[in-house]
Amino acid sequence: MAQTNLPVLSSEGGLSRYLQEIRKFPMLEADEEYMLAKRYKEHADPGAAQKLITSHLRLVAKIAMGYRGYGLPISEVISEGNVGLMHAVKRFEPEKGFRLATYAMWWIRAAIQEYVLRSWSLVKIGTTAAQKRLFFNLRKVKGQIAALEDGSLHPDQIKQIATTLNVTEDEVVQMNSRLSGDASLNSPMRADEGSSEWQDWLVDDTPDQETSLGESEEYSERMGMLNKAMDVLNERERAIFQARRLKDNPSTLEELAQQYDVSRERIRQIEVRAFEKVQDAVKEAANHA
Repeated sequence: MAQTNLPVLSSEGGLSRYLQEIRKFPMLEADEEYMLAKRYKEHADPGAAQKLITSHLRLVAKIAMGYRGYGLPISEVISEGNVGLMHAVKRFEPEKGFRLATYAMWWIRAAIQEYVLRSWSLVKIGTTAAQKRLFFNLRKVKGQIAALEDGSLHPDQIKQIATTLNVTEDEVVQMNSRLSGDASLNSPMRADEGSSEWQDWLVDDTPDQETSLGESEEYSERMGMLNKAMDVLNERERAIFQARRLKDNPSTLEELAQQYDVSRERIRQIEVRAFEKVQDAVKEAANHA
């Protein structure tokens, strides 16, 4: 794909300007999107690619918002999502009948998730079951007890979270510190009382294709890929993988150890092996896509 000039998001300080810039790009009607996609596919027209990409930058920003609780710079998350969007535009086949947003959503999320996983590996987050449980559930529990404001948690909040997630209070404090630096999209844009939040700039009041992102085609495609990848697992590996990785409230090692009458360490080993198998299967499928 030819080089595409996109608005630059260089730092957190430039987030406001970036969000204003991407709102300037119009959303595409279905017919216009189809013609642009055909033109790019058949003639490698860089102008067509530019319009397809810029019209979906707000989609990337919206998806990136879902990863704002992972302690990573939102500018990097959005940038990685934009890379995924470019891959989607390059591979998009308009003749199949669905919108680019539906197709691109998977690529955007995949790019962001790969970045998140790389970052986890670098900082060694989630190396224990307790840290994983905290990593995936701390923000949700903080929301349930209205403790999402920036800064340190109150002692009673720390105790409540530790009890809810079955971890120590020290682990709650440490993980909260790791994840506390990226609430920028929910912060006021200015110090004025009543000032809008960063995420308000992502809202488009007009009907567009983004409203259909969670509908059946995209969901079925993603679930189909995951289920196919999970075919490499045996029955026990699949059950443990689902219980530990796919549930909203993952089962603990202790719970699964009792269920299968083995040690917690054995459950952890099975979980790790299953994850590696699924990861390899997904990579292989992506390479042949």
